[in-house]
Amino acid sequence: MANVNQATRTGAQRLCQDPTLIDGRRIGLVTNYTGVMPDLQPNVTALLAAEVGLSALFGPEHGLGGTAQAGESESAAIDPESGLPLYDTYRHSGAALDELVRASGVDTLVFDLQDIGTRFYTYIWTMYDLMVSAARLEIPFVVLDRPNPVSGLLAEGPLLTPHYASFVGRRAIPIRHGLTVGELARHLNAADVEADAGRPADLQVITMTGWIRSQYFDETGLPWVMPSVNIPTLDSALVYPGTGLFEGTNLSEGRGTTRPFELIGAPYVDGRWAAALNERKLPGARFRAVRFSPTFHKHAGETLRGVQVYITDRRTFAPVRTGTVMLSVLRELYPDDFGWRAGPGSNDRHFIDLLWGSDLLRQSIDAGEEPESFLASAGSDEPYAPADWTADETLLY
Repeated sequence: MANVNQATRTGAQRLCQDPTLIDGRRIGLVTNYTGVMPDLQPNVTALLAAEVGLSALFGPEHGLGGTAQAGESESAAIDPESGLPLYDTYRHSGAALDELVRASGVDTLVFDLQDIGTRFYTYIWTMYDLMVSAARLEIPFVVLDRPNPVSGLLAEGPLLTPHYASFVGRRAIPIRHGLTVGELARHLNAADVEADAGRPADLQVITMTGWIRSQYFDETGLPWVMPSVNIPTLDSALVYPGTGLFEGTNLSEGRGTTRPFELIGAPYVDGRWAAALNERKLPGARFRAVRFSPTFHKHAGETLRGVQVYITDRRTFAPVRTGTVMLSVLRELYPDDFGWRAGPGSNDRHFIDLLWGSDLLRQSIDAGEEPESFLASAGSDEPYAPADWTADETLLY
């Protein structure tokens, strides 16, 4: 077993050191600014210097440079740094994505993005959609593995049910999935890609060295680069599997502040919320009553009251449990003001249902049920981890 102080070497590092690990001659790299080397050099620069045959770049949500907010991407056709053609994959899937890949002329797709270990973070579904396209087009798909920043030991939350599939959750994995992108690619390829593509992908994972499952990102020796504009810190990533659920409510989830997903509030909240949450003595968490004013997104420019979530012990902190208790207490304290948001472009699905993966959370909270009851009924032997989520066959580390 690797020493916890040993620096992790990513799949991108290994490929730069040995370009013969893949055979592609016209390689399309799926990446953005998170694909950095340990010295903070962009992966594109490093791979070109290593004479890996990059011929095109593919950008996800937020764009190659990460300047776009949630639900947006960048529109440049050429990467100004490398001069390579740049294809925007966001909001492309199915035949449209197949055509984008075909038009690029690549013979291999390589994925190198930093995930944060949460089902409704869209980079993994960019990976999935492109893996399906690669299978249909019969070209190899290669994943350059990177750490799961919130460790690889714990899974939490329910499995998604098919009716609620969307770009914030294509397939049945838990909210906190506990896998690296390479492990997740292997699982999805074995379980799901054939159903969408008619065949599994020709998948290769270039694994890391020096990473063990108990490590959080700040124990890897790698530099933290914020994975997107609203996940600025490791603490943001740690709370996100739970407080990300507030995107489905009428509360601000802290977008437009310097502490997104750690600050949660609304005009109707008062100090009772923080007090009631602290009385629950949730493991690894404390709450501070706060006031804040988002500069954009929900309630922009308004003075809000709410809470800041503090992680006191990240190894016992259960983000999904914490988020659901926060929602339950809100509904109890402010029944006339608290509300759910409609799903994007849909009249029959609430956004919270897409995030949770079913309507169970919304229906249970509206009925006044305690979180322990509906978390336990979401397919679990233990309250907060789904019993039927087993990924032993996919583990690489």
